[in-house]
Amino acid sequence: MNIFYTLYCRMLHLGLRAVSPLLPYRAPEATEYGEVARLLAAGGCRRALVVTGKRVRAHGLIEPLLAALREAGIAAEIFDDVPANPTVSCVETAVSLYRGKGCDCVTAVGGGSPMDCAKGVCARVSSPKKSLGKMKGALHVKGKVPPLVAVPTTAGSGSEATAAAVFTDENTHDKFAVFSFKLVPKFAVLDPALTRSLPPAATAETGMDALTHAVEAFIGRCTTKYSRARAAEAAKNIFSALPAAYADGNDLEAREKMAQAAFAAGEAFTISYVGYVHALAHALGGAYDLPHGRLCAVLLVPVLRAYGKKPWKKLARLAVLCGFCGKGTPKKEAAELFIQKTEELCRAVGVPEKIQIADADIPALVRHAAGEANPLYPVPKILGKKDLAQILHDVQLKKGD
Repeated sequence: MNIFYTLYCRMLHLGLRAVSPLLPYRAPEATEYGEVARLLAAGGCRRALVVTGKRVRAHGLIEPLLAALREAGIAAEIFDDVPANPTVSCVETAVSLYRGKGCDCVTAVGGGSPMDCAKGVCARVSSPKKSLGKMKGALHVKGKVPPLVAVPTTAGSGSEATAAAVFTDENTHDKFAVFSFKLVPKFAVLDPALTRSLPPAATAETGMDALTHAVEAFIGRCTTKYSRARAAEAAKNIFSALPAAYADGNDLEAREKMAQAAFAAGEAFTISYVGYVHALAHALGGAYDLPHGRLCAVLLVPVLRAYGKKPWKKLARLAVLCGFCGKGTPKKEAAELFIQKTEELCRAVGVPEKIQIADADIPALVRHAAGEANPLYPVPKILGKKDLAQILHDVQLKKGD
């Protein structure tokens, strides 16, 4: 990596670190269905667009929200055609329904995809002359957004607490993020019972997504006391609760811990950003339409190892906070222990070690990941394109493996 470019990145990160405590982040108000509906009605809302997925709707998971809205005198229009990775076109279809039916608020029930789609609707409603692509990046959502309620049915994306949403342009296969504090949901309903029907594999993948949020937020160079505390709390809960939630979907105590962990990790990375795990996962997700959590799970340990000794101090601190070792443990040993515990967790919940990646796709994947991460993400170590290509080769499943 060119030393001058590295210096440029680090100067930007210093600026981000200086302003982080001043950013207008606000946590959503966590409440219950009935209270959310009452608050929306008190604010003048009369017709809600409910954004969800077909599976979530088929399992009846939107019914408690619909009942609360009806009781509060709020009509509901349902959009349930959200794909696993929300696309620009699905957002546009939802926006058309919002406008055509005269909606005045948005609710999302589901995992990260419906919540991101709902944020896309809010962004487009606020800036009707701007496409989602024109709002790519940070702070390009300018107008007033409608009230947004998030009801997560997974414990992973943390989208119910974040200012970010990720979309795929199906024409270019580009996966990009829109970041604006205006997109933080106004209310969030954290009901662990909604995650009971989540299959073991999805429980594992979304849980590892939350752990990735926590780790990348904690070891980055743009943290605050609050974001570090929330990240550490999330990581500790995930290590203790994810195996139990994976083994028994009806373990509501474990599901509750995972719901709280995903929310805390979402808060942490909204303030402190993510890193190369997410940059590479977004590139791979756009190219192959794979679940984001699975990609994060596969990439987390290889990226941590690619950083070398740079994150040892913070990983060691995280190992202590998670109860893996004592404060007197040498930082290299403690950091390695944290990485080993992460590997063990991946194995315990059935995460694959590798994924299929075509050799011919690697240069484009690297360009996409590098373009997303550099210079914005305040990572422990600036990685160049050769480093990112090596990580992809490390997780590449080849014929005969």
